[in-house]
Amino acid sequence: MSRHEIGVDLVDIDRIVALLGRFPDRFRARVLTDAEARYCGGKVERIAGRWAAKEAVSKVLGLGVRGVGWREIEVLPNWAGAPQVRLHRRAAARAAALGLEDVTVSISHERRMAVAVAVAHLGTGS
Repeated sequence: MSRHEIGVDLVDIDRIVALLGRFPDRFRARVLTDAEARYCGGKVERIAGRWAAKEAVSKVLGLGVRGVGWREIEVLPNWAGAPQVRLHRRAAARAAALGLEDVTVSISHERRMAVAVAVAHLGTGS
Protein backbone atom coordinates (compact mmCIF):
# COMPACT_ATOMS: atom_id res chain seq x y z
CA MET A 1 0.00 0.00 0.00
CA SER A 2 1.36 3.42 -0.90
CA ARG A 3 1.15 6.51 1.24
CA HIS A 4 1.21 10.18 0.44
CA GLU A 5 2.36 13.34 2.15
CA ILE A 6 0.39 16.53 1.50
CA GLY A 7 1.26 20.19 2.07
CA VAL A 8 -0.94 23.25 1.47
CA ASP A 9 -0.20 26.96 1.58
CA LEU A 10 -2.30 30.08 1.01
CA VAL A 11 -0.64 33.44 0.28
CA ASP A 12 -2.07 36.94 0.27
CA ILE A 13 -0.79 38.42 -3.00
CA ASP A 14 -0.74 41.90 -1.42
CA ARG A 15 1.91 40.58 0.99
CA ILE A 16 4.11 39.66 -1.97
CA VAL A 17 3.45 43.06 -3.57
CA ALA A 18 4.61 44.72 -0.33
CA LEU A 19 7.78 42.60 -0.14
CA LEU A 20 8.59 43.29 -3.78
CA GLY A 21 8.00 47.00 -3.18
CA ARG A 22 10.40 47.10 -0.24
CA PHE A 23 13.08 44.66 -1.39
CA PRO A 24 12.59 43.91 -5.11
CA ASP A 25 16.04 42.61 -6.04
CA ARG A 26 16.79 41.01 -2.68
CA PHE A 27 13.43 39.24 -2.57
CA ARG A 28 13.79 37.78 -6.07
CA ALA A 29 17.41 36.73 -5.49
CA ARG A 30 16.55 35.03 -2.20
CA VAL A 31 13.31 33.29 -3.18
CA LEU A 32 13.45 32.57 -6.92
CA THR A 33 15.97 30.62 -8.96
CA ASP A 34 17.20 32.38 -12.09
CA ALA A 35 14.89 30.23 -14.22
CA GLU A 36 11.89 31.00 -11.98
CA ALA A 37 12.66 34.73 -12.11
CA ARG A 38 12.74 34.61 -15.92
CA TYR A 39 9.46 32.68 -16.02
CA CYS A 40 7.68 34.96 -13.54
CA GLY A 41 8.96 38.22 -14.96
CA GLY A 42 6.98 40.98 -13.29
CA LYS A 43 3.81 38.92 -12.82
CA VAL A 44 3.12 39.07 -9.10
CA GLU A 45 0.55 36.26 -9.31
CA ARG A 46 3.25 33.91 -10.62
CA ILE A 47 5.69 34.96 -7.91
CA ALA A 48 3.04 34.47 -5.20
CA GLY A 49 2.20 31.07 -6.68
CA ARG A 50 5.86 30.03 -6.49
CA TRP A 51 6.03 31.23 -2.89
CA ALA A 52 2.94 29.20 -1.97
CA ALA A 53 4.26 26.15 -3.83
CA LYS A 54 7.62 26.28 -2.06
CA GLU A 55 5.88 26.59 1.31
CA ALA A 56 3.61 23.63 0.48
CA VAL A 57 6.57 21.49 -0.63
CA SER A 58 8.53 22.39 2.51
CA LYS A 59 5.56 21.13 4.55
CA VAL A 60 5.64 17.85 2.61
CA LEU A 61 9.30 17.60 3.59
CA GLY A 62 8.31 18.12 7.23
CA LEU A 63 10.70 21.03 7.59
CA GLY A 64 8.93 24.27 6.92
CA VAL A 65 11.02 26.88 5.17
CA ARG A 66 13.59 26.99 7.95
CA GLY A 67 15.00 23.58 7.02
CA VAL A 68 15.80 24.35 3.38
CA GLY A 69 16.58 27.42 1.30
CA TRP A 70 13.90 28.93 -0.91
CA ARG A 71 16.00 28.29 -4.01
CA GLU A 72 16.41 24.60 -3.12
CA ILE A 73 12.77 24.08 -4.15
CA GLU A 74 12.28 25.07 -7.78
CA VAL A 75 8.87 25.23 -9.46
CA LEU A 76 8.78 25.68 -13.23
CA PRO A 77 6.23 24.80 -15.90
CA ASN A 78 6.65 21.51 -17.75
CA TRP A 79 6.13 21.11 -21.50
CA ALA A 80 2.34 21.36 -21.01
CA GLY A 81 2.51 24.39 -18.71
CA ALA A 82 1.76 22.52 -15.47
CA PRO A 83 4.03 23.34 -12.51
CA GLN A 84 6.85 20.86 -12.00
CA VAL A 85 8.91 20.57 -8.80
CA ARG A 86 12.68 20.15 -8.80
CA LEU A 87 14.43 19.66 -5.48
CA HIS A 88 18.06 20.64 -4.95
CA ARG A 89 20.68 20.13 -2.22
CA ARG A 90 19.12 19.81 1.27
CA ALA A 91 15.57 19.59 -0.09
CA ALA A 92 16.56 16.69 -2.37
CA ALA A 93 18.46 14.98 0.45
CA ARG A 94 15.48 15.31 2.81
CA ALA A 95 13.07 13.90 0.20
CA ALA A 96 15.40 10.94 -0.38
CA ALA A 97 15.76 10.32 3.37
CA LEU A 98 11.96 10.25 3.72
CA GLY A 99 11.55 7.97 0.71
CA LEU A 100 9.49 10.60 -1.11
CA GLU A 101 8.99 10.21 -4.83
CA ASP A 102 7.16 12.24 -7.45
CA VAL A 103 6.59 15.50 -5.61
CA THR A 104 3.89 17.32 -7.56
CA VAL A 105 2.22 20.66 -7.01
CA SER A 106 -0.89 22.48 -8.14
CA ILE A 107 -1.04 26.28 -8.04
CA SER A 108 -4.03 28.58 -8.37
CA HIS A 109 -4.71 32.25 -7.79
CA GLU A 110 -7.92 34.19 -7.55
CA ARG A 111 -8.14 37.93 -7.01
CA ARG A 112 -5.72 38.62 -4.16
CA MET A 113 -4.91 35.06 -3.02
CA ALA A 114 -2.62 32.33 -4.30
CA VAL A 115 -2.83 28.72 -3.14
CA ALA A 116 -0.66 25.68 -3.71
CA VAL A 117 -1.10 22.02 -2.84
CA ALA A 118 1.90 19.68 -2.89
CA VAL A 119 1.63 15.89 -2.88
CA ALA A 120 4.46 13.39 -2.60
CA HIS A 121 4.21 9.64 -2.99
CA LEU A 122 6.13 7.61 -0.43
CA GLY A 123 7.89 4.76 -2.16
CA THR A 124 7.24 1.18 -1.11
CA GLY A 125 10.78 0.90 0.25
CA SER A 126 10.13 3.32 3.12
